[in-house]
Amino acid sequence: MRYTKAMTPKTCPHCVADLSRLQERKPPRFVSNWKRLTLVDLFCGFGGMTIGISEAAADAKRGLHVSLAIDDDHRATEAFSQNFHNATVETARVETLIDGELGAPLTARERGLRKELGKVSILVGGPPCQGHSDLNNHTRRSDDRNGLYARMARAAIVLRPQAVIVENVPQVAHDHGEVVGLTKKALVRAGYMVCDRVMDLQRVGVPQQRRRHLMFALRKGLPMPEDLLDHIETTCVDHPRTVAWAIKDLEQLNPTNAFDRASVPSAENRERIAKLFREDIYDLDNADRPSCHRDKDHSYKAMYGRLRWDRPAQTITTGFGSMGQGRYVHPSQQRTLTPHEAARLQTIPDYVQFGSRDQRGAWARMIGNAVPPFLTRALGKALMPHLEPVDA
Repeated sequence: MRYTKAMTPKTCPHCVADLSRLQERKPPRFVSNWKRLTLVDLFCGFGGMTIGISEAAADAKRGLHVSLAIDDDHRATEAFSQNFHNATVETARVETLIDGELGAPLTARERGLRKELGKVSILVGGPPCQGHSDLNNHTRRSDDRNGLYARMARAAIVLRPQAVIVENVPQVAHDHGEVVGLTKKALVRAGYMVCDRVMDLQRVGVPQQRRRHLMFALRKGLPMPEDLLDHIETTCVDHPRTVAWAIKDLEQLNPTNAFDRASVPSAENRERIAKLFREDIYDLDNADRPSCHRDKDHSYKAMYGRLRWDRPAQTITTGFGSMGQGRYVHPSQQRTLTPHEAARLQTIPDYVQFGSRDQRGAWARMIGNAVPPFLTRALGKALMPHLEPVDA
């Protein structure tokens, strides 16, 4: 089929199919005799990166076993276990298992982990990015957490996966400790071909203005990583997906549970939201903003703003429930986004579980910090034909 610029997210068959996937209430089905891959997910959260790889594996008729997922947030690991019942999931800091330094011999714990896990097909990780974020005005670029990025290279040296995927905010490249350069050099020395670049995730079908730094490393003998990255873009780049594409079907949903209920705003924010609708505007005048957003120049123009149906959302963060954290007011209802709507905008399918308890703060952290599964699904689709199954 030929795609033209007249195509829209409503009429494009790829967009229709991807929305159907987001609305799916059952996870992908795997068949026991499919050749199997193994995956390790560090800083795993509820499993956003693994969910994308899992969908790509199922599409390629490959089995997928999560031999290790680790995070220090117990609510996130509880959710990961709900999403991947047969995974080995640990609640701990990554550096307690990958405890050696770059360039040093493997520690006893690392040697034990290598033996325990055996062959690893794919290593993924989204190290904590708050230290690099432009929203962090205190320790930006020199935060102690930034060093966790290089743990991904150490993990690759220990586990020897066929492929490594590391995701972070674009500002990671400017870290004072030069963690990107150090990680890249360590991977090259370990026998990997490495490519890193900043990607606009709209180009893989994510309905947000979301740019992310991606490091992609493959064992020698596999294709060049940049060649695969060059071909993962969706066919829908000429009609970017919008807020309406992702959440319009949830507009009139009866909120029978907290996941479909917006947070309760303060009296001041309730009046600000009412003004947006009363005057049919999408940005508040400076006079209507709090003094901290009024008295000085700043670049956060979307704060206290209202989303538009016909445009992509701004970057979804952990603050999606507060209008003071960004452009998170619903396009047609006088409220902010619900956790369900934020998850959809992050391309997290409806079948994904976020734990057994009503924990709005935990949901916000998991959803806002997630790697959109559509990114790793696109990478996984490109990878699948080239990875050797562990059964072989």
